[in-house]
Parts: sequence; structure tokens; C-alpha cells
Amino acid sequence: MTKRRTPQPVVRGAEEEKWATALTKIEPNKILVRGYPLDEMMGRLTFGEAIYLLLMGDVPSPGIGSLMEAILVSFIDHGITPPSTLAARNTATTGAPLRACVAAGVLGFGRYHGGDIESCMQFLDTGLELVRKGTSYHDAAIAIVTRCLELGDAIPGFGHRFHTRDPRAARLFQMALELEIEAGHIQMMRAVEHVAAGLPGGQAVPVNIDGAIAAVCGDIGIPPEIANALFIISRVPGIAAQAQEERAREHPMRQIDPKDHVYDGAAQRRLPDKRR
Repeated sequence: MTKRRTPQPVVRGAEEEKWATALTKIEPNKILVRGYPLDEMMGRLTFGEAIYLLLMGDVPSPGIGSLMEAILVSFIDHGITPPSTLAARNTATTGAPLRACVAAGVLGFGRYHGGDIESCMQFLDTGLELVRKGTSYHDAAIAIVTRCLELGDAIPGFGHRFHTRDPRAARLFQMALELEIEAGHIQMMRAVEHVAAGLPGGQAVPVNIDGAIAAVCGDIGIPPEIANALFIISRVPGIAAQAQEERAREHPMRQIDPKDHVYDGAAQRRLPDKRR
């Protein structure tokens, strides 16, 4: 009778058993984020600069840091109507804790709400690939716009349900110009805007904030999937505020119709001067 052999454990070297991370190192009394002491970052880096460092690996230049801050502020809230906000408020009506309301709001993001930045960046990259092959920006814009229309798709990064001119997009482009960060993606977006404005029988639609962020992120080297993550990061405070207001001001289990709401907050006011 053959004696069965007991399987022997595979012996690996110590290094083979470990997996690697390049993000954050934790030691007793020390926290390093991408190699920088976290306590030294506090008070020296803005939140936007710290996010850029964590996601991209390096401290941004002052110009890129300013654009990061502007991007995060631009998406902070957009009123009662976005699907993510309604998801958070509807969850709040059940008596769920704030963390569950915020989680519900984040899960409300999808291809048509929060996903347009990535698709717009891919759209612009397609045009820039033609430019690199010798096509002019204008002709490349015609090619990618025509392909969109032939597929029956909307031009990504254009149009808005409420705004005929998205003030956030205009401001972000203005900042990119002032900070001398305009490059190929913004040029491509401008060319597409010009082509879209001349479409026969169509009403010109403006670049929206998704399109502006896609162009700016492309020019400062932020990949599409990380640009989408910025939308989520920036909208969480707004979702939390909306959910908390629902919990504080409204009765439980109500049916929410966004068309019925009225605004009773502060009237338009000026920001205070920056304190040095």
C-alpha cells in the first residue's frame, strides 16, 4: 500500500511574502505621505495641494495648486436637483446616520452624473492624437465632433440643464489663462467649442464645468480616472450638508420633489478680503 505524502508548505523568501505601497508610511510617532511628514504638511499645504500630492506623487507648483483648489470648490454643491443629492436626502428621510446618507449620495454618481469628465478627456485625447499626426486643431475638432454626431452621442463636456453659460467653466478657463497653464487640451476644447457653435440647425451649447475640468486636468497631467475622483472628493461636503439639512429641517419619510423647493438662505453677498 502506497503511503500518502503530506503536502509540504511552500517556503518563500521574506520579500516574496510582502506587497508594496508607495503612498503612506506609518511608523511609531511618524506618518509620511509620499515621503513628506504629515505634520509638516499641516498648515503648509492646502487641501487641494495635499490631494494632488497623494494622487499624483509630487507637490504641485503654485499654479497647479491654485487650479486644484478651484476645481475642488467648483463642484462643492449644485443645489437640490442632482441625483446624488436626492439620493442622500432620500436616505436621510429614513433616519439613517449621516455617513449612510453620504455613502448613498456617492453611490448616486454614474456615467451621466460625475462621469462626463473622463469621457470628455478621452474625447479630447482622440482629437489631440490627430493633431500629433499633423491635423490642425480645427480639422481635428470637426472630425471628433462629426464622429459623435454620427454615433448619436452628445458632445461630452458641453451643455447644461440649467446654465446657458456655466460660470464655473468660464472662471476655470480664466484662471488657467492667468496662470499660463493653457496647453493642448484647452486648445482642443476651444476648437471643439468653435465647431459646435457653427453646427447647422443647432443651438450653440456652452462648455460646462465637466468639460472645463477635463481640459484643465489634461493640460496639468491628471489622468481621466483621477479627474473623475476629484469630482467625488469635491462633492462630498455638499452631499453631507444637504443630508444634514434634510435631517434637521424636514420630517421623516417625506416624498421629495425637487421642483417644489424654495431657497431661503442668504442673499448674494461679497466674499471678505483675504487676511494675510
